[in-house]
Amino acid sequence: MLPKFFFILITVLTLLVSLFVNGDSKFSNPHFIGNRSVITHLMEWKYDDIGDECERFLGPYGYGGVQVSPVNEHAIMDGRPWYERYQPVSYDIHTRSGDEQQFRRMVQRCNKAGVRIYVDIVLNHMTDGQSGLGTNGHHYDGVAMQYPGVPFGPNDFHGHETCPTNDLEIHNYSNRIEARNCRLVGLRDLKQQSEYVKQKQVDFLNHLIDIGVAGFRSDASTHQWPDDLRSIYSQLHNLNNEFFTENSHPFIYHETIYYGGNGINSNEYTSLGRIIEFRFYKEITNVFRNNNQLRWLRNFGTEWGLVPSGDALVMIDSHDLRVGHTGQLGFNINCFEARLLKAATAFMLAWNYGIPRVMSSYFWDQIIRDGKDVNNWVGPPTDQHGNILSVHPNPDMTCNHEWICEHRWREIYNMVKFKLIAGQEPVNNWWDNGDNQIAFSRGNRAFIAINLQKNGNDHDKNLQKRLQTGLPPGIYCDIISGNLINNRCMGKSIQVDKNGLSDIYVGHDEFDAFVAYHIGARVES
Repeated sequence: MLPKFFFILITVLTLLVSLFVNGDSKFSNPHFIGNRSVITHLMEWKYDDIGDECERFLGPYGYGGVQVSPVNEHAIMDGRPWYERYQPVSYDIHTRSGDEQQFRRMVQRCNKAGVRIYVDIVLNHMTDGQSGLGTNGHHYDGVAMQYPGVPFGPNDFHGHETCPTNDLEIHNYSNRIEARNCRLVGLRDLKQQSEYVKQKQVDFLNHLIDIGVAGFRSDASTHQWPDDLRSIYSQLHNLNNEFFTENSHPFIYHETIYYGGNGINSNEYTSLGRIIEFRFYKEITNVFRNNNQLRWLRNFGTEWGLVPSGDALVMIDSHDLRVGHTGQLGFNINCFEARLLKAATAFMLAWNYGIPRVMSSYFWDQIIRDGKDVNNWVGPPTDQHGNILSVHPNPDMTCNHEWICEHRWREIYNMVKFKLIAGQEPVNNWWDNGDNQIAFSRGNRAFIAINLQKNGNDHDKNLQKRLQTGLPPGIYCDIISGNLINNRCMGKSIQVDKNGLSDIYVGHDEFDAFVAYHIGARVES
């Protein structure tokens, strides 16, 4: 048990940090412990396994929170695709990942480990037009729009009186009425203007808050009226003060897919929490695909048209992006391009913008035909009875082969530590070669250099330069090629002189496209 004064100190530090990094909305504070600042999405993990991971890895390695897949009863679909989690049957906490008792135990364990829980919530809709059983045994009929587990009936859904399309489907995603009152790919669209519907959803969210979650990812927010969400959120409880300071509000971040132009603007939702800034993923991916130059990232953020940092949650990969449900395969960067994913994620974690989220996925057999992954539906690894397989860490900190566990890749978990140590220090000492090599420091606490150079001869493609690191003098371990163990570097190292200068080298064909150093990886003399 940690002494009481430790928790008081951490609470004060957390409040001070939140004053500087969070947006204007009362739902924009993630309630991280201390300087923690990174969320990982443990997609489709079982609750018992998440609890284990909080205690053995996420807490000790500085992660701030976990996004968990939707926790309410969902449809059992043929083949058990991952997206069945996004087809609600009731608001009972009972899914492929476990029941309510297991969920409660996980929340307790993770909070005690200093790791917050954020639940992916699906309020826009129920299932599509099939019928069957849910994961807690409730029957449902999508055609008749009967969901007795809630209960919801036909009057609780949008129909022809509010949806302007003949088939009730969304065809024009830029039309606000159509996008919000019609069906998203056949999913039965709930009438959130109804006080009855809202109350059922408020009760569900408050139940989760009372259990001890820190907040929510709001699925398909673009397809819900901001005023309806505002009405729901206005009735939410404060967070459980067993784990949070009194009068704390839940953290909410919204899936609002907006790239500019005539679509529904993400700014409509920033008063309701943070938005997932899809333009961040798109622009960073464009650069790391060499469609734009690294050097232009010098002022990346609001000067590129993105929302203010305090309103943003950012990512490189997601449960949708990895299979092309959002974005485009061949453009999106996922776990099958590990070198590129690590480098792009490293920039995200080194840059001082938004709250970063790291995707952690499972293995599936990716087969690309005509630009599409024919296995984009494949759910998590299971046994012969359809039960999700447990995650078992290997001695090298990777996971059993069914689980990819990107959050456990050394390059990524060490960049999580980089971000924790950098804190709110500004970006300083920017350097670029006028093309696709960059370096910068975070104040005098951390330094990174990235090399994506593809033009020129081999010598020109290598990053080999004496650069200002901003770091105090000493010997530093490169946290990307190895760890600091027993005061010895297991990978590369650099010598920083009294002026903060050091010889930096990143070969164009090295295993990783970047190096990183921070004051927590300095060799003691």
